[in-house]
Amino acid sequence: MKIDAKTKVMALLGHPVRHSFSPAMHNAAFDKLGLNCRYVAFEVHPDNLEAAVEGVRALGLAGVNVTVPHKENVIQYLDDVDPEAKFIGAVNTVVNNDGRLKGYNTDGRGFMRSLKEDGIDPSGKRILIVGTGGAARAIGYYLAEQARELLLFDVLKDKADALAVELKKRGTVTRVDDLDGLPDMDIIINATPLGLKEEDQLPFDLSAVEKRQVIGDLIYKETRLQREAAAMGCKTFNGLGMLIWQGALAFELWTGETAPYETMRNAIENR
Repeated sequence: MKIDAKTKVMALLGHPVRHSFSPAMHNAAFDKLGLNCRYVAFEVHPDNLEAAVEGVRALGLAGVNVTVPHKENVIQYLDDVDPEAKFIGAVNTVVNNDGRLKGYNTDGRGFMRSLKEDGIDPSGKRILIVGTGGAARAIGYYLAEQARELLLFDVLKDKADALAVELKKRGTVTRVDDLDGLPDMDIIINATPLGLKEEDQLPFDLSAVEKRQVIGDLIYKETRLQREAAAMGCKTFNGLGMLIWQGALAFELWTGETAPYETMRNAIENR
């Protein structure tokens, strides 16, 4: 796509961002639909976040994605925040409407779309999330509403307690002290960073898992947890579908066009 004076620019704000799949994914989508848009990644130190957000306004960027460590802190610099993002307490997508910036969170909806794509129905299930950071908040927003019971575990019990209190407004949610109840779960999801490195320990003991269970990991790549659970006969999934769907939903907020999902997936898989 030719870049000219009419090209609309979208960007990723994060620290670090050099590993990001988002530029490849979004630029492939723009090309597929013939849109005069480009997507770039900006490395933004936390000390410079406010200036970066003002830069979105000053430079007229059409919108941005926001990733770690800025998803929570960016809220204070926006003009409006969608109710879902406000409840979750984090923004991953910002739309610039003539200088007025509105924040959204597409992570939870992206996760639910990815579950559907994988043929996984959380309705009426007992679901355990291990880890209660930002990703757990985003997916818990929807899972609490659909699950028979949503259980939360974190080594930081106060953090898990706080999330449980919030999510109880949406369904039956319990904070658990340990992982002794693994065999009673239908779906178990790792929402911790454990697995990013091959030498990481497993986030929970697979010896207590049964092959009827679904084992999920929000990390984008295949992990040891997935490989070992799959070898036991469990259905598994990772965070790649969530990454693509949250990006597709952001794309639609910025452009008003239906995102070419398969094109975006192919761009990441062939990166």
